[in-house]
Amino acid sequence: MASSKKVNNYRRKIMKSLTRKLGSNHEPMPGDLKDLKEVKRVLIVRTNHRLGNLILITPLVQEVIRTFPNVKIDLIVQGFLGPIIFENYEAVDHITRLPKKPFKNLKDYIEGATSVRKYKYDFAINAVIGSSSGRLYTQMARAKYKVFGEEGQDFTQQFEDGRHIAKEQVYAFRAYMTRLGFINDNLPVPNLSLKLSNKELQSGLKRLREIVDDSKKVISIFTFATGDKCYQPEWWIPFYKRLQLEYPDYHIVEVLPYENVSQINFTAPSYYSKDIREIAAFISHTDVWIGADCGIMHLASASGAPVVGLFSRTNRHVYEPFNGKSFSLFTGDLTYDEIIKAVDGVIK
Repeated sequence: MASSKKVNNYRRKIMKSLTRKLGSNHEPMPGDLKDLKEVKRVLIVRTNHRLGNLILITPLVQEVIRTFPNVKIDLIVQGFLGPIIFENYEAVDHITRLPKKPFKNLKDYIEGATSVRKYKYDFAINAVIGSSSGRLYTQMARAKYKVFGEEGQDFTQQFEDGRHIAKEQVYAFRAYMTRLGFINDNLPVPNLSLKLSNKELQSGLKRLREIVDDSKKVISIFTFATGDKCYQPEWWIPFYKRLQLEYPDYHIVEVLPYENVSQINFTAPSYYSKDIREIAAFISHTDVWIGADCGIMHLASASGAPVVGLFSRTNRHVYEPFNGKSFSLFTGDLTYDEIIKAVDGVIK
């Protein structure tokens, strides 16, 4: 594992060195684009396969759709989740899926990467500021306008939430459009969204009612996360007992991870599915979701449910949930009492 991390770090340094000057001669000029309706095809690049990272580009996709009324969007992503996440986005046309492990599937990766030259685009957008591979594909694209996402762009002086990875993508796109001469309307950044259908939502409610009745509101918890983001049973078991004590008028349901494990030893009524859209539809009918920073946290946020994100690292302002009443907590210096008080603000 250590050697793998060293290889990845070395690869990133090389890529940053090779791509840092890309886009330096590609500055838009006011008046270049006369009419937003002229933009018909846009490429968005997010070379990552993780659930959370792909959901985090849904605000940018919505912003592009809102900006260009006649647009069709192509995506370049890694892995198999892209088509599932964007299933109900009518404006999303074609999704190129690069293999999760490029060096083990080099032929497929090269074929997917070169497909960026297949179409002519009006815009190509690197969806993550500082992403070297994203900058490279943006450079390769046959597009008149290119939003590279220059490393070092800082929106924290203009926006309190300018560090958030989903929001800074939108701010970078808006800044580019301003340089083209279009007035920024400063609308709120769109929320994460899977655009769940009515049929999906009805199915999620039906599944919830199979587990708990409608006599009480519902708190959903998710006790798993990867690596050091995962809170151990020693943390979760006492916290679950506090939730039971503090909220006797609520059902508490545990949403189980793909691994089908529980940090509270399956002592709560539980829900399990491998289908991320089914999981989101289920969570959407709960009154609050509580869990650690992970892909399912972003999925819960994309369902529209209020989310309390628990962070053991100090990067919560980069990844915290932000729809509606959602918020994050850095739990390193918080007691259970303080966490409960914060949850009160959402459900009472």
